[in-house]
Amino acid sequence: MIQMPPVQHADVNGLRMAYYEAGPRTGVPIILCHGFPELAFSWRHQIKALADAGYWVIAPDQRGYGLTPGPDGVEAYDMAHLTADLVGLLDHLGQEKAVWVGHDWGGIVVWQLPLMYPQRTAGVIGLNTPFMPRRPIDPIEFFKLAFGEDMYIVHFQTPGEADAILARDPDKTMRFFMRKPMGLSGDHFSRPSDTGRRSFALVKMVEGYEPDADKRGEFLDEDEMAFFVEAFGRTGFTGGINWYRNFTRNWQRSEHLVQKVEQPALMIMAEHDAVLPPSLADGMEEYVPDLEKVLIEGSGHWTQQEKPQEVNAAIIGWLRRRFPQAPA
Repeated sequence: MIQMPPVQHADVNGLRMAYYEAGPRTGVPIILCHGFPELAFSWRHQIKALADAGYWVIAPDQRGYGLTPGPDGVEAYDMAHLTADLVGLLDHLGQEKAVWVGHDWGGIVVWQLPLMYPQRTAGVIGLNTPFMPRRPIDPIEFFKLAFGEDMYIVHFQTPGEADAILARDPDKTMRFFMRKPMGLSGDHFSRPSDTGRRSFALVKMVEGYEPDADKRGEFLDEDEMAFFVEAFGRTGFTGGINWYRNFTRNWQRSEHLVQKVEQPALMIMAEHDAVLPPSLADGMEEYVPDLEKVLIEGSGHWTQQEKPQEVNAAIIGWLRRRFPQAPA
């Protein structure tokens, strides 16, 4: 198992944020932002590769995850707080700008940073998560109409319910999530032959999950799995789920934001991601004019862990092209 750098802490935005840092403190910092249900540990392959390539890299446990405890109130997990946490970390590091890299929910956050804090953004890398412009309707209403009440994001809106189901057996929950895809096309969750998948009813799927019967391949060794299981066994899943409980609030408060990313950007897509298929990145150029795209073949949703060498090559190659002041 790749070892993480020593954990450090920063007092930012009312939090004691845990983060991991590697590489020389030169050039623009590269800040890696994880998704759900993940941790800074999800970036262990990238931390090592970027540091070995001479880059200054930082990966935090974000609000409500891992070693960064968050407050109880749901509204404390809205986009204003999530972005301010990262800007506060940048202040703690004494830097004006960063290249923000985000996967899954971390991707949603890092695409908002150039809209909310353009002066603190040198560039953006989206992993699996594309830039998605503000919808004309409340996203939760959209998800209900498109997928029904059992769709996991809709289900997450009920306080405590999904939290308890996922926390009942963290080992089973993490083994459900952290698997390779079946090798199907990116839309297999929408196929009508499987009601649970058609509605993205992930919480119900976790309830009925039997790890020993799962034929999907693994990409974590037992020590890596144990790291995730211990962390979520200690914290539960409520912190991360609270991010989802702010979709409506974030939508209501973002009407004023111009939906344009002016900074250079890279979009890394995963061929077999069922939740965030490559097709979601179609047309991004309208909102992100200075954009490069890379497709990682054969990867499911957990791309930086499933295909670390390919992801590392894409990130480092783009950084060397777009930030020539960075080390070669």
